[in-house]
Amino acid sequence: MSKAPALKAPARKPRAQRPHPATQEIDAHEGDPDFMKSLARGLAVLRSFGDHRRGLTISQASQRTGIPRAAARRCLLTLEKLGYVAADGDSYLPCPKVLSLGQGFLSSNILAASAQNVLDDIRDALHESCSLGVMESDEVCYIARAETTRIMSISLRVSSRLPAYCTSMGRVLLAALPPAELDAYLERTALLPRTRKTITSRAKLVQAIDSARRGGYAVVDQELELGLRSIAVPVRNRDGEVVAALNIGMQSARVPLHELESRFLEKLKAGAHILGFRA
Repeated sequence: MSKAPALKAPARKPRAQRPHPATQEIDAHEGDPDFMKSLARGLAVLRSFGDHRRGLTISQASQRTGIPRAAARRCLLTLEKLGYVAADGDSYLPCPKVLSLGQGFLSSNILAASAQNVLDDIRDALHESCSLGVMESDEVCYIARAETTRIMSISLRVSSRLPAYCTSMGRVLLAALPPAELDAYLERTALLPRTRKTITSRAKLVQAIDSARRGGYAVVDQELELGLRSIAVPVRNRDGEVVAALNIGMQSARVPLHELESRFLEKLKAGAHILGFRA
């Protein structure tokens, strides 16, 4: 008696790869005659260095931006000729000239230029690192920082960028977005697990953002990095618009979770109130 042929399980359709945020940003302007795609790609490659201390190869720059390897190569060669990066074997390293790109913002932005004394006061009073950040291209960009001791494995400084969905400043800033903009952010953002505590469910993240909106602050417990807790509040200008976020980060082993509200919240709110009049 012949055996019936074994049934094959239906082949799974490969999951569509999510476009890289930098590529999405560039593709959004497709067809705009006033948009220079080559310039946008060059800036994306320059931004891809971030906190990468060992330089980037052409392949790494391509992977970090989603830009084709050949285009990433031309961008790096152009940046090298202009003095913004330098070749180091197969890698490229940023040169001091890149600092000039951010100097204009730091000098002309009233909030960034005047925030340091407020952050220093908060740091000295609470003995914890304090930061000011804004939303930029779906990430939190640090525009001022007062540090005590280093508490993260990555070094944070002015111009550092972190994901918005798993940081306290990010959730405060996401809470200020109009509903349509927040939905668009959630649609295009991959909620990757930075630690075992990271919220990766869209529904749970929306709840956390709603809680930040209602309460006027956000607490994140070891979602970005194990051992790190933080609390953030919005900075509102005189019109009530959220223009930045102010936070304090600390080691979870040293500061119990309940103390984030009892010890730090009022001091943060007072600092945000001062900064709001300078925005």
